[in-house]
Amino acid sequence: MSDAKVALGERLFFDPRLSVTGRYSCAGCHDPRRSFSDGLPRAVGATGEPLPHNALALVNVAYNISYGWATPEVRSLETQMLTPLLNEHPVELGLQGREATVCAGLAADPAYAAAFAASFPGSEPAVSFDHLVKAIAAFERTLISGDSPFDAYVFAGEHGALSAPAKEGMALFYSARVGCAGCHSGFNFSGNWRDTQGETGRASFARNGTSARPVRVPTLRNVALTAPYMHDGRFASLEAVLGHYADLAHLPGGASRIDPRLPGAPLTAAERTALAAFLESLTDRSFAARFADAAPR
Repeated sequence: MSDAKVALGERLFFDPRLSVTGRYSCAGCHDPRRSFSDGLPRAVGATGEPLPHNALALVNVAYNISYGWATPEVRSLETQMLTPLLNEHPVELGLQGREATVCAGLAADPAYAAAFAASFPGSEPAVSFDHLVKAIAAFERTLISGDSPFDAYVFAGEHGALSAPAKEGMALFYSARVGCAGCHSGFNFSGNWRDTQGETGRASFARNGTSARPVRVPTLRNVALTAPYMHDGRFASLEAVLGHYADLAHLPGGASRIDPRLPGAPLTAAERTALAAFLESLTDRSFAARFADAAPR
């Protein structure tokens, strides 16, 4: 990590030259105003081809132990980045086979040539696809968010930072009966990677409209900015998500038959309102404001 490398990575992240069409950048799927997600049910690549999943928010990705919705074996941002840059089925940025051409174009730009040389001193050539990937990863590791009302309440001792409904929702979130924290755990409110519980669980998840494949549990940080929700973006609001889990609890045998971490009893309307208030409190508005002038391209 270095200031020069991070600055270079930020510039590359927003540069549409990193796509086959020259009109799409990393920010095309990761808009800073949406906590680096894109607001679509499923992401769309540079050529207009839909991707299989919702675009994950990049908030606090430096803390992840794995990356992507369904690739627990991908353990670094550098490895993960090769998929959007080079994937062909479907096309995301579409640089497969064009790596040298893109690097030659960047090297011919005096500002980029100087930025690469400052970021990777002593390397020859300074402008390379490997360095491009490393610079973007360095920028992504600076996307740290920890200034939400929840953080002010828990870590700064500001007892008025959370409303009474949000405090009630927090108690429910961490309760054994509701069980949200069983999956959305830790500082980042994510499980990083969770499997469904055995073959019965897989069948039940598919039957009830959730993924039949194991998928990651996404972070809830900045969740008010990252609608729509779930791996396929099927729910437009937090209220709809909570309603979904409330409906699961009404199934014969309860939601715990699908996964023991899910709510064991139905949620009342008041409880759903309180949980929504708590989830809203996990959003750090200053995080998006840091990049207010960096319009996605």
